[in-house]
Amino acid sequence: MIDNALKDYPQNLNLQKDLDEQLPFTLQDVRNAIPPEYFQPSVVKSLYYFFFDIIIIAGLYAIAAKLDSWFFYPIFWLAQGTMFWALFVVGHDCGHGSFSKYKWLNNLIGHLSHTPILVPFHGWRISHRTHHQNTGSLENDESWYPVTETKYKEMAWIEKFARFDISLIAYPLYLFNRSPGKAGSHFDPSSPIFKPSEKWDVITSTVACSLMVALLGFLTYQFGVLWLVKFYLVPYILFVMWLDFVTFLHHTDTDIPWYSGKNWNFLKGALSTIDHDYGFVNDIHHNIGTHVAHHIFLSIPHYNLLKATEAVKPVLGSYYRKSDESIFTVFWRAYNNCHHVPDNQKTVYYQRATKS
Repeated sequence: MIDNALKDYPQNLNLQKDLDEQLPFTLQDVRNAIPPEYFQPSVVKSLYYFFFDIIIIAGLYAIAAKLDSWFFYPIFWLAQGTMFWALFVVGHDCGHGSFSKYKWLNNLIGHLSHTPILVPFHGWRISHRTHHQNTGSLENDESWYPVTETKYKEMAWIEKFARFDISLIAYPLYLFNRSPGKAGSHFDPSSPIFKPSEKWDVITSTVACSLMVALLGFLTYQFGVLWLVKFYLVPYILFVMWLDFVTFLHHTDTDIPWYSGKNWNFLKGALSTIDHDYGFVNDIHHNIGTHVAHHIFLSIPHYNLLKATEAVKPVLGSYYRKSDESIFTVFWRAYNNCHHVPDNQKTVYYQRATKS
């Protein structure tokens, strides 16, 4: 049977017999290549990574408060913004249920990980589920999907500026408004992305974020705006930049295919992402760069992704994508060349916009 990782994807539970006919392997073939134990989360391991991140964050705050030095603050900002991003990845596992087998624990740690960085855990979890269900689909993917050439030419300059030039700080806007062309907010339980049964989950996370904002407001009142900037706002902005940077790299490059209509299927879409090497940051942000295996089987805990990737490589062959280039080189190439995709084609690739 297909792994329980796909329990949220009922349209894909027929072993992909029809949908994968264009690939030389099936989803079951890929699943069979991964030892069963790689799918099993360990509560001890998962909690270790959560508390390790919390301890590092607390330690950085203690050092910054003790030194109170403008020479140290740039180091603190970069380190703390990176640790906020690492904490987000822990909550990311909670959202996928790969943190533990216990829903209550996933929800608890998910909120403890995401609320301090102003991410509505349940609202994000649900929309992120939509992304995983539709990765690589031109019509239905949730985020970082391309626009057609016609749409690009019709876009006003301010829309192009928001979508392409300030994309590395776009995540808060996404939380409030979702992606361009998608209605709703991650904070509003009446948004079309949520089911009626998910109403109270969304409300819970929205209330949690509201309380965090209230706490930040109280601390700002007590210690001043400069305190907010030094100890929270700058690290938060750097966290947002990390999140947008990594997500952009996972799904944006000139050789990553996108599919329209019936030409899309789950496995092809999951394979339309790419692994990247972030150097020493790999361990810090819990190997989130091993993204191909994660998209195929989202129930694999982050600490098993490297092993799972090695296991599936022989099956995937050339369908497995990994970049050995510098992440900055890849980003710059994508930024300059990935503007739109052709109209009315089944399989498309990003193209560079021509100057009119």
